[in-house]
Amino acid sequence: MYVAVKGGERAIENAHRLLAHERRGDRDVPELSLAQISGQLSLGVDRVMTEGSLYDRELAALALKQARGDMIEAIFLVRAFRATLPRFGATEPVDTGQMQVRRRISSTFKDVPGGQILGPTFDYTHRLLDPQLAETSLPEPPAAAEASNATMPRVTDILGRDGLIEPSPRADAGSPVGDLTREPLGFPADRDLRLQNLARADEGFLLALGYSTQRGYGRSHPFAGEIRLGEVEVEFMAEDVGFAVPLGAVTLTECQMINQFKGSATEAPCFTRGYGLAFGHSERKTMSMALVDRSLRARELDEEIVAPAQDEEFVMSHSDNVQATGFVEHLKLPHYVDFQSELGLLRKLRKEFLDAAADTSEPMQEAAE
Repeated sequence: MYVAVKGGERAIENAHRLLAHERRGDRDVPELSLAQISGQLSLGVDRVMTEGSLYDRELAALALKQARGDMIEAIFLVRAFRATLPRFGATEPVDTGQMQVRRRISSTFKDVPGGQILGPTFDYTHRLLDPQLAETSLPEPPAAAEASNATMPRVTDILGRDGLIEPSPRADAGSPVGDLTREPLGFPADRDLRLQNLARADEGFLLALGYSTQRGYGRSHPFAGEIRLGEVEVEFMAEDVGFAVPLGAVTLTECQMINQFKGSATEAPCFTRGYGLAFGHSERKTMSMALVDRSLRARELDEEIVAPAQDEEFVMSHSDNVQATGFVEHLKLPHYVDFQSELGLLRKLRKEFLDAAADTSEPMQEAAE
């Protein structure tokens, strides 16, 4: 940040104190605790963790409180903190097939092995304000909120056994996985980088792009093959003991989207895939992610790129809300010198234009006389 006027530093300090005052709000109202934010604004916390790329509910709740509920500012705070942390290595790939499921639905089959589990969802609620939520009394607990340990094969695995869906695209096992937080983005981008970008992308931006694919701006005719929410164990390969050790469990939402089929003269028609994975309970994000992931596979599926959601440079270069916010909000900072330069140039151009117009009008007047 730069200060263009004398006394600007003191004004900025006062602005920070005023911000802290406004953040606290009415002193007669008890201050929000991080436990309240984490427990009662859990979906907001989940989004901050996902787009901030850091699984820590307490830190995400702190960022939301510090940002006064501004999601993008909170995500920025979490990313800035994440950049200060040491990195010890990469965990083993998580196995969502072994998830302790709390919610699992499929829109493609009514009866799936393991059953449908509605879990916590807004899907069947009436969009009417509930005045009871303004009261402080505790609601009745649900009849059952235990995660299911039953084996639940993925719907895409069921289709895959019959060859009805393409195999899950796999990268070369020997090639390293890209890391957008350490290496600059380049094009064309492989799917590992695309999925990283989509996981960190702004949910609203992805939602709009996903919606555009459903309206014809891209080759997409999707079905929600499966959406599952639950806890997955994270393991880390400990070199000194020679095997992977569990670090704990994280809550994840996974979406497997089934899209229109493809085929060729040498290959039988089959469905194609789109994939989304995010921290916490993040169904809208993972569904949007899966839709856009499928659209971004146009190049590898030899499809014509005709829509924004199929253009990886457009999607990946504009999806990051922290980067977009910085570029837009920097316009609020002083640009006095730049503007005065353009103002002077504009006045000069206008003067030249008016002088030229006057010069051409004189001969015309003389001819008329």
